[in-house]
Amino acid sequence: MKKKIFRWTKVILLIYAVLGIALYYLQDYILIHPVVVQKNQPYNFSSTYHEVNIPYDAETNVNIIQFPTADTGAKKGLILYFHGNRKNISWYEKYVYSFTRNGYEVWMIDYPGFGKSTGSFTEEKLYAYALEMYKLARTKYVPLQIVIYGKSMGTGIAAELAAVRDCKYLILETPYYSMTSLAAHYFPIYPVSRLMHYKFPTNDWLTKVTAPIIIFHGNDDGVVPFSQSEKLATLFKPADELVKIEGGSHNDLDQFPRFHEKLDSLLKK
Repeated sequence: MKKKIFRWTKVILLIYAVLGIALYYLQDYILIHPVVVQKNQPYNFSSTYHEVNIPYDAETNVNIIQFPTADTGAKKGLILYFHGNRKNISWYEKYVYSFTRNGYEVWMIDYPGFGKSTGSFTEEKLYAYALEMYKLARTKYVPLQIVIYGKSMGTGIAAELAAVRDCKYLILETPYYSMTSLAAHYFPIYPVSRLMHYKFPTNDWLTKVTAPIIIFHGNDDGVVPFSQSEKLATLFKPADELVKIEGGSHNDLDQFPRFHEKLDSLLKK
């Protein structure tokens, strides 16, 4: 019996070690799913757009797509939009109209290796890309005209930018408390704080954001649990708000009237 227990213990420990090693080395394949677009290839957007490329260093090109407002009235400001971990800007262009119809121009950025952006994908590079887009925005807009918006993976990037630069609002859609907190939800038996290449400590950044923070999260989100936003809400200032979308999952919040009612009310102010 002792030999059998010892044998099974070794098997369990081996499986634990193999899965831990796989988590460490394969996490980029789990987390990021980019689609590259050739430099000279035009995008097939349904919206009018303008393309900007910013050379950052010898290996890095920052690709930004600018969508003008659809409102024929006065332009209210700018949305700096940080998308999720899939494909490239073309996957997220469908969300632009929610902002442009409210009088806001939208700028979307692709991360290193996504779309036409090049360079190494690191947490530091993502923050640097975000800051470059903000600096460009400040040549046209004052901080009270700039809304920083993050979706899914992009929420950590948006939160960091809002922590170091002023804006009108920080709006987060389906955010995580931190990347390590989210990883611990899926891999509770591993020391994820040591294994994860990316930290994205949204919880730390929110405590430094002076602008109002609005979080949208569906309570049926099977990718980033709603509990992640509930934890973030414990860090809120009086002006901040967590908007729960009943029945909403990870990628369908724009299909709920509650989402648009609240977003429209914010952008019309």
